[in-house]
Parts: sequence; structure tokens; C-alpha cells
Amino acid sequence: MAIVWGDTKSLKASEQKALQRLGSHRTPVRDVVNRELIKRASKLASDLGRFIGVLIQRDGRISHVVLGGTGILYLPDLGRFRLSKARLRRLRLIVFPPESEGQLKKFRNINSSIAVNEEKSFLSPEISTDLITDLEKLRFDLVAVVSSSISGGSYPVSLVHLEPIPGQTGVFTETLPSKELSFTHAEDVNNLDLDFEQFISELEQRFSASQNEGIILGQEKVILVGAYSNIRDSKASIEELAELARTAGLSVVDTIIQVRKKLDPRTLVGKGKLESIVLEALDLGVDLIIFDKELSPGQLRSITNSTELRVLDRSMLILDIFAQRAVSSEGRLQVELAQLRYSLPRLTETDTGLSRLTGGIGGRGPGETKLEIGRRRARKRITDLEKKISKVTAQRDLRRERRRERGVPVVALVGYTNAGKSTLLNCLTSSKVVAEDKLFATLDPTTRRMRFPDEREVVFVDTVGFIRELPKELVSAFRATLEEIGEADLLIHVVDSTNPECEKQITVVRETLAGLGYGSHPEILVFNKVDRLSVLERESFKKHFDSLAISAINREGMEKLITAVQKNLAENFKGLDPGSFVSDLRGD
Repeated sequence: MAIVWGDTKSLKASEQKALQRLGSHRTPVRDVVNRELIKRASKLASDLGRFIGVLIQRDGRISHVVLGGTGILYLPDLGRFRLSKARLRRLRLIVFPPESEGQLKKFRNINSSIAVNEEKSFLSPEISTDLITDLEKLRFDLVAVVSSSISGGSYPVSLVHLEPIPGQTGVFTETLPSKELSFTHAEDVNNLDLDFEQFISELEQRFSASQNEGIILGQEKVILVGAYSNIRDSKASIEELAELARTAGLSVVDTIIQVRKKLDPRTLVGKGKLESIVLEALDLGVDLIIFDKELSPGQLRSITNSTELRVLDRSMLILDIFAQRAVSSEGRLQVELAQLRYSLPRLTETDTGLSRLTGGIGGRGPGETKLEIGRRRARKRITDLEKKISKVTAQRDLRRERRRERGVPVVALVGYTNAGKSTLLNCLTSSKVVAEDKLFATLDPTTRRMRFPDEREVVFVDTVGFIRELPKELVSAFRATLEEIGEADLLIHVVDSTNPECEKQITVVRETLAGLGYGSHPEILVFNKVDRLSVLERESFKKHFDSLAISAINREGMEKLITAVQKNLAENFKGLDPGSFVSDLRGD
């Protein structure tokens, strides 16, 4: 049964029934619209002096009959839909304007690119800009405007549908879209040389072929959005977001950057820009948008209410990467806790089902909504996880206490993510810790011992890497793990010397450590990956920083690093004989 939508209170009972009867018509799958439906809808639109819209499904059934105003057609909320391979909604919109030419002019498109053949003896209906926006945003199969009969039996029609532009997939500028609009005009609907079933099948194939260009099969496609008040920081930040997306297994098909003096408090980028981003995402077959900022609960709600696409922010993406890469039970507990703490204030009624009241057995009361139940369960799960992590913290404290009793010094490898900490640990201790060229390859702290000829040993700890704007929920959840840094006698701060933002990365790491209360620990600054630098670049680092230059991949500079560790521990770790350190170390 078709849904009648619009302001029908002012209509007579007979007129309301006439609207309802329109929804009973069924169009053959090969036709754009049923001829009998055209007659009845056109006459009713003229009698009422208002626009009427009909939404027809692929099988020919009508899902909605929409009653508009005298000069515009407002469509109902059609709800969220999962983008299929074709990226179209599987609905076509047929619009019937009132009969008078004066009313029709109100509905005409101001875009001069849509030409009208003045030599024709019929009045060709034109497509309004509002309808074109609906076509793009709602991804209709097509939109058609059918005029009332002017010459006693003919119904002029204009159609428009989206058409992909080959070779422009993933390209976005303000003036170069990745799709175009295709218009068709006919003096009468019956003169349309269009087999709709074949037409829509071929159109979907063209969209599918266009959207798969350059995309690795199996990877989810994503658009990155960066909004900045300062252009200087935009490039490095959005490039890091792209690397995060790659680490998460996503395929970045487009990157959109906006620079504005003041970020929009509701949508970050502004209503108009957000709409263009959504249209571009739909054109490229993308159903995920990632913002290079931490969105507030209000911003996330405003953005998700404006689009049917999935929306993540930088923090959500980092949390997702941690969830993917957590291996130990402890790591999984900490990640789940961080995700729940982050998502709890952002739980919204994203589905109409969440607004339904729940009562009876299992409900707190007859007035509790599904949203409230979700929040209550999340709070309970957070409490349970905090208790489990407290037990893990106690176990870690016990192990650290045993190390202190044995007089074993601890050296923690810290630094920005993907700086080469795991590779350095392998180099120092002859271990085989997983080391990948990806962000956050290490989540769980990895401990390895280094034994010396006189049986003295040092414990090296490989820790999780830091990153700018690291979610505070993540830092809080991983406090049990990060306490390994706090208990260390020496920090080796590993820096990726090939990264142009390495100075800022050093600042980020030091500020994060200071925020954790570990800013006063002894530190050796080590620039890694110097095998990729020129001699002049190496000298520049030595000149500007009190640091060591190494290459963990080929063991360059290891002897100097070990000597520095020896000297520092001898000065800061009581009871340790400096002579017990030698450069010829073996892993244990």
C-alpha cells in the first residue's frame, strides 16, 4: 500500500481518496510510468492547483504519493539505505505540475544549460534545480516532469538522470564533478523510445565500471575531509589521516580540504560544503566519510542527520585500528573500554527503532527507550572492563616489583608511531617482534631481555606509538600499559628522520609523556632510518639536536647507542657497575 505524504488536511474527503487511489496503479517494468496514472495524476494536480509526485519502485509498484504546494514539491524522509553496487536508490520520481503555464513557470529551472526548443508546438516541462538536487542527493534512478495535456491527449515530458564521466573517478574540485546530468525531452510520454528495464541495467553497469577504476577489490572506499583554520598544518595532517586509513585497510578515493577562518560549530565545514561532500561521495560510490578532527557529539549528530552515509572522525578511526590490531586479551579489553568511553556520549537515535518505548520483562520500566537501554548496557560494560583491567594492572605491578627487587634496569622505547621502535628492539635483542611499515603495528608492550657476560641483564620494552590528537579515552584505557614507561629507568626516544614533520612529532611525544607524568625521565633522542638520508641531512640533525643517528634496519650506529645507554644507566641506576656493559651484546 502506497504512503500518501503531504499536507492533506485542507482536502475534501473525495480528493484524499483520489490521492490514495493513485497509489494503486502499477507500471510495467519496461515503462517509465503508467499511462493511466499520468491521466489521473495530471488531472488531480490541475484540479488541486498543487504539485503531485509519485515514487515508483523497480517492480512498478508505487511506494509514495507526495502532495506538494503550489510551486514546489517537498519529498518525505525516505530513510537510510545501503549503497549497492549500482549506487542508485531503485526509485524513480515522477512529478506532475499544475496545468496552468503560470504555475509551471514557478517550477522552471533557472539553469540556462537546460535548453527548450521554442519551435515545438508543445510546452516542454523543465526540471527545477530543487529536483536536480534531490536526484543527486537521494540517488534516484531518474526524475521526470510530466505536463498536463495541452493539445488534447499528449503529455509533454522531460527526464533527467545521472551519468558517470569516464576517467574522472576520484577527482573532485569545485568545478569538475565526477558525474554529469543527462536530459531527455519528448512531446508525449508515448513517444519516449526508452525501455526502462534495459536503461537502468546499462546505467548501473556504467556506474559500477566507473566506480571500480583504480580500486583494490575488497577494500572499502572512503573520502577524507579536512577542515582547518590554518593551511600550514593541513597537508601533514591530512596525509597522516590517509596513512591511518591505509593502515585500517581502506581505499582513499578522494581528499577534500577546506580552509576557513572559523570552523562551523555544527557541521565543521558548513551546511553547503557538507552537502557537496555528500553528493561527491555518492557519485564516487563511497558510503564512508572520515573527518580529520575529533567531532563533538553535537557535530556528529548534525552531520549524520544530514546524510545517509557513515561518518567517522579521526579518533574513531584510530580506535578502529587499535581494535583490528589488538592481539592479547589485555589489549582487547583496553581497546573495548576506549571505544565504549568514546561512543557513549555519541550514542544517538540513528535509527527510528531506537525511539520506540520498551517495557515488560527486560526493560527498566515502561518509559525506557532502546537508546536508554543501549546507554545503560554500555555503562555496565565499562564498569566490568575497568574491574578486569584493574586486575591486569595489579599483575603488571607485581612483575615490575620483582624486577626492581632483582635490580634489573628497564629501558623503554618510545616515539611517534611507525618510527621504527620494533625494528630497533629486534636489532638490539636479536628478537623477531613483528615490525611493519604501518601505523600502530605494536599495541601490546613487548618485553625482551639483554644479557651480558657477567650475567647482568637489561629489560627493553617496546611500547605503543603516539600520534597527534591521540584520543584521551585511548590514553586513559591504555594507562596500565603505558605505566611500563613510567617504571622505566631510561627512555630511548626513536624518531623517523625521513619524516618532514619529525620536529613536530618529537613535540607531540614529549607533550604526551608530560601529560602522563613521565616528562622528567632520562631520555636519549635517536634519529632512525638515517640510511635514507644524505650526508648533509645527517649533519643538519647533529647540528640542531643533541641526538644519535642510527639505522635499525642495517645496525648502523648501534655501538654508539649502546655506549650511550651504558653511560646513562650507570649514572641514573643505583648499584650498577658501568664495567658490566659491553658493546658485544647478545639477545636472550
